[in-house]
Amino acid sequence: MTRTLPVTPTPLTAAEPFQEQFRHFESGAKSPLLPFRKAGLALFAELGFPTLQHEDWRFTNIAPLTQLPFHPVFTAPPVNGRESQALSESPFAQLSGTRLVFVNGHYAPQLSTVEPLPAGVKVGSLAAALATDSALVESHLGRCAAGQDNAFAALNQAFFLDGAFIHVPKGVELPTPLQLVYLCTAGEAGATVQPRNLIVAEADSRVTIVESYIAVTDTAYFTNAVTEIYAGDNAYVEHLKFQDEAPKAFHIAAIHGQFGRASNVTIHSFALGAKLSRNSIHTNLAGERLECILNGLYLTRGEQLADHHMVVEHAQPHCASHEYFNGILDDHSKGVFHGRILVQQIAQKTDAKQTNKNLLLS
Repeated sequence: MTRTLPVTPTPLTAAEPFQEQFRHFESGAKSPLLPFRKAGLALFAELGFPTLQHEDWRFTNIAPLTQLPFHPVFTAPPVNGRESQALSESPFAQLSGTRLVFVNGHYAPQLSTVEPLPAGVKVGSLAAALATDSALVESHLGRCAAGQDNAFAALNQAFFLDGAFIHVPKGVELPTPLQLVYLCTAGEAGATVQPRNLIVAEADSRVTIVESYIAVTDTAYFTNAVTEIYAGDNAYVEHLKFQDEAPKAFHIAAIHGQFGRASNVTIHSFALGAKLSRNSIHTNLAGERLECILNGLYLTRGEQLADHHMVVEHAQPHCASHEYFNGILDDHSKGVFHGRILVQQIAQKTDAKQTNKNLLLS
């Protein structure tokens, strides 16, 4: 999906610039996904970027982000020694097992390590999977993220180029974590990276994923990421997201999950970097007797803003959800936590807990 396209940086102020960029993009992106992409662009045009008047964004001002030029990184960058050094110094460098590395949103096989995996397990580039396993990918892609009133997720749907695809068949257990490393080297303000991850754990499977975002640049780039997680009946999924973007960067991410009967899903979110970060997690507890745990820690300093926005939807009876989020804030930094628990009428005997604690150092 790598291609060279004519790109003119444009301010993030209205839908028209994105529609113009998309016209260039779709000329080189003829594929079965084109209707899916067009639907994302149409939703973005309808929603527009949120302002402080939007209830879900009233504590998070994205005006500084909207002043950046929109410069999608459509071509894979050259890889040199600084990427390898950054990986060797990353917090999870000592983890064994498979590691997929993406540089500016593009899969970098020369930096990745794919260890032998159990039969039937698929781990690799989403762009490649769209060519080799299109039916499997398209049967899941966008299904649990569809219909969400999220302008950034809609923008990702229109413009994503690559990301990780993980499929664990029924009854298969992975003994070591799978690492997804997103490394930004962009040297231009407004460089925009929009990865998309698709994780499918079939019934009775077990998998742990570590998704991290790091940088070797100090520019004001923009990461707009979406991760979809499907857990089948009685599956166990643990997902850890570690965000340590550059100090001037903007990081907007959404995690959408749909979980089956008696599954057990834990999602951890660690936010350390970026000038402004927002991590939205929306989980649909679609099966009975499942447990979902959401943990978060944000550490901010200077003028940083870290925002966590949680929505847990209890759609079936006898389910448990527990949210534990903590923040440590220094200087003039700001932390935002918004938690919403939706319990449908059918979801009797729901057990839902939510805790947010903060330590102010100044």
